[in-house]
Amino acid sequence: MVIASVRVMTAAATSGLPGLSLLLVAVLFPEAADASCCYQAKDNLMCRDVCEQILTSKSESRQKHLLQRAPDYCPSSMTEIWNCMNSSLPGASKKSDGWVGLGCCELAIATECRRACKQASSTNDILKACRKQYENALISCVNRNEMGSVCCSYAGRHTNCREYCQAIFRTDSSPGPSQIKSVEDYCASISPQLVQCVNNYTQSYPMRNPIDSLYCCDRAEDHSCQTTCKRIIMSNKTEHEIVESLIEGCKTMPLPQDPLWQCFLQRSRSAHPGVTIAPPPSTGLDGAKLHCCSKANSSVCRELCTKLYSTSWGNTQSWQEFDFACEYNPFEAPMLTCLADVREPCQLGCRNLTYCTNFNNRPTELFRSCNAQSDQGAMNDMKLWEKGSIKMPFMNIPVLDIRKCHPEMWKAIACSLQIKPCHSKSRGSIICKTDCVEILRKCGDHSTFPESHTAESICELLSSTDDTGDCIPLDTYLRSSPLDNAAEEVTHPCNPNPCPTNELCEVNRKDCLPGDPCLPYSCTPGCKLGEASEFLVRQGDLIQVPSGEVGCYKICTCGQSATLENCLEIQCVDLQKSCVVGGQSRNHRTSFKVDCNICSCVAGTVHCSKRQCVNELISDDDRNMFTGLPCNCAEKFVPVCGQNGRTYPSACIARCVGLLDNQFEFGPCSSKDPCNPNPCQRNQRCIPRRQVCLTSFEKFECLQYECIPRQVKCEHLREQREPVCDSDNMEHPSICTLYQRGKQLSYKGTCQPFCKFAEPVCGQNGETYSSVCSAYSNRVAVDYYGQCQDVGIFSDHSFSTECSSIQCPPKPKVGCTPVTPPGACCPLCAGVIRILYDKEKLDAFAKVTKKMPITIIDILQKIRLHISVPQCDVFGYLSVESEIIVLVVPVDNHPKSIQIDACNKEAEKINSLIHFDSPTLASQVPLSALITSEVIVSSTLKSNCDKINFNISYLYVCLLITLCLSFNI
Repeated sequence: MVIASVRVMTAAATSGLPGLSLLLVAVLFPEAADASCCYQAKDNLMCRDVCEQILTSKSESRQKHLLQRAPDYCPSSMTEIWNCMNSSLPGASKKSDGWVGLGCCELAIATECRRACKQASSTNDILKACRKQYENALISCVNRNEMGSVCCSYAGRHTNCREYCQAIFRTDSSPGPSQIKSVEDYCASISPQLVQCVNNYTQSYPMRNPIDSLYCCDRAEDHSCQTTCKRIIMSNKTEHEIVESLIEGCKTMPLPQDPLWQCFLQRSRSAHPGVTIAPPPSTGLDGAKLHCCSKANSSVCRELCTKLYSTSWGNTQSWQEFDFACEYNPFEAPMLTCLADVREPCQLGCRNLTYCTNFNNRPTELFRSCNAQSDQGAMNDMKLWEKGSIKMPFMNIPVLDIRKCHPEMWKAIACSLQIKPCHSKSRGSIICKTDCVEILRKCGDHSTFPESHTAESICELLSSTDDTGDCIPLDTYLRSSPLDNAAEEVTHPCNPNPCPTNELCEVNRKDCLPGDPCLPYSCTPGCKLGEASEFLVRQGDLIQVPSGEVGCYKICTCGQSATLENCLEIQCVDLQKSCVVGGQSRNHRTSFKVDCNICSCVAGTVHCSKRQCVNELISDDDRNMFTGLPCNCAEKFVPVCGQNGRTYPSACIARCVGLLDNQFEFGPCSSKDPCNPNPCQRNQRCIPRRQVCLTSFEKFECLQYECIPRQVKCEHLREQREPVCDSDNMEHPSICTLYQRGKQLSYKGTCQPFCKFAEPVCGQNGETYSSVCSAYSNRVAVDYYGQCQDVGIFSDHSFSTECSSIQCPPKPKVGCTPVTPPGACCPLCAGVIRILYDKEKLDAFAKVTKKMPITIIDILQKIRLHISVPQCDVFGYLSVESEIIVLVVPVDNHPKSIQIDACNKEAEKINSLIHFDSPTLASQVPLSALITSEVIVSSTLKSNCDKINFNISYLYVCLLITLCLSFNI
């Protein structure tokens, strides 16, 4: 019976009946309601009669029958009677903060649907404005929250009861037995109607099986407890019996601080006496968008943004104020760009559009919304504009018949605003001012322009720039892609997203075994950062989310139950505190340059890179002595190994970066055996684990080894399960197994045949590796073959002869102007990002989370997940100037120019995310400690020619470039 009731509600929601709230409350609460409002239907006696019967009937089945028939007698045009009945029914929400569905509006795919949702007063208003086949997430959210509003209103002023009730309706997954039990425990004595309402809703979902908590057993510190836990949970006992058995089997009490109990009780809170677990931490309506609120330049927009995306649902007036004051305000570009990154992150590639066909076959360009919905949205926009008016939040722009007046330009505008090409600076979706003025001059209906407005003044409001880094040039999309007939050398496995809504798509970079099915992507479970958020973070990761006031954050773990858990507060920072540099005030997260160094203001503190700059006023003698190395050290290659695990070219450079003489020793780090003499206890085995630490090694010792019990079974060490290859080219399931067998590690990963007899190589970090595979397994790209023997190049202005004795690998055959990474000798075709990071923040993360020191590999592995093209991979190292160097490199030995372009664009994307402090990176620990960066990309023949208009001169110039490259001119 209850399931049938819920089905009736769902049918009403999807059919757009105006009486959704009436239907909802009548089904959940069959007791009598005030029938006086039925008088509103005095001119329609049949409607009035049905209304009175619905509101006075004591029979649930009779009510459901009447509710299904009601639209036949009371048409949707009779809004007064529907509104009256909605407000008269028991449990109807009378909250003053506006319509309960507002919090769901951010789930809308189409912009016009999102705007309509914010201005709506009922679900019916949304259904009229939104395409239901595309907006399932929005409709589901609205439906769920209307149910929750009705049920939870019975809690009155009892805060705990209301919070536990709301938790039932805040998730789009099945409510767990612990959530339902909490409502019964807290609300039974307060409101039996509330408990009954929640039970009616939750009985439509299948209950979770206790076996779903099996993963919690791995949290137990004792191995015998892990085994016992799994046996108990698989015994098909009740929750109460499982708790009792766990207490006896693991010899522990259910304390919230115990990892096992914390996991199990949070997922399955039982009725065991004395056990109380607080509700899971809330990230508000959308934690990722809350992060963007701190970027608002005005206090008005900052407060409105915080109100809209915090735990409050906001109200219609707040949304309208935000739209008017902030949504189209160029002064608020940082906040708006951040919100766009959350809503629709930039992705490489666009294809399969049927209307905006000029956007197809662009694998090396970034777009926010290349999908069928946006394609359809552009066509719908054109149909609306054909009526003679373009509706904007602040004005309606009258236009002539766009079917006759430059329709190709209008189509390019509609498609650009829907597909949203990303650009290197603002990444906003605005048309360049010149294009805007041109189209309005030609096709605007000047006779009916708003008073005192011209094409120029309107475009000044819409877009005040012609910088193609900030705006979309229409000329690009007035013609089809130049790659229309090119082979697809660049692929995008995660665009469009093939994974379920609660999972992240990641590029599969692992080798596939012959005969095994192998997808180019994998789907990874994730957590949503808020009740109405579609922003996902990876399961098991440490996540930074806003907490309370602006500038305050907490660190949480994305747990196995798809919620954030184990949250810890970190010290707040003053985001309003500025820096004074050279007499000029710089706001928080503002990037600038001082001489040749990149700098950024972070909460009142200036952080700068430590590059050696050329002073234009120095004498010729001093200029000849300039090396470009830190502290202008000499180019002597006498390597030393620092306590941070980094090899420095000389003691002079090590001292220059702040190391004391007792904090480094002569010789490269690769030549040191960290297990000799054995630092471990007798019953432990020492395993080398080389790492370069970014945290302060004085506070967090940067150990180059780890100690594991000699008797432990390697399969019990979860972090040691990746395959490794020994010096005899034999593969082992883990590094633990390798050392137990008495073998020597060559590199991590599966054994590669071409590395069996490989010669040593010098990495771009100045460290010698036994083979290419060994360097790659440490995420270091090869500089040249042989032992490291020279100091690399650090300055474009060096006047000495670095690397003169080095023979570099041959240049790629493709036309590429290569770049030389800092400290390397040999150039390559790649995108190079130089990143400035906040060591104090990394130290704070390590201290709060009690984790191991944060390393360069930690950073590279996280960034690697954001590279969406399988033809590109990430390498990097810590430079001697204390910058993180990240390279996005083509994986093919002989890459095509289009692949080099794709890697360049991926590098520019990462650089942009860092520069704008985007939640895409800032929500992740440790990437949130990256302050600012700059990117250098290798240009290609193709990209040079693409910048020239396609005409005779285009062919001539390209021919000249080809000839120049052929003769190395």
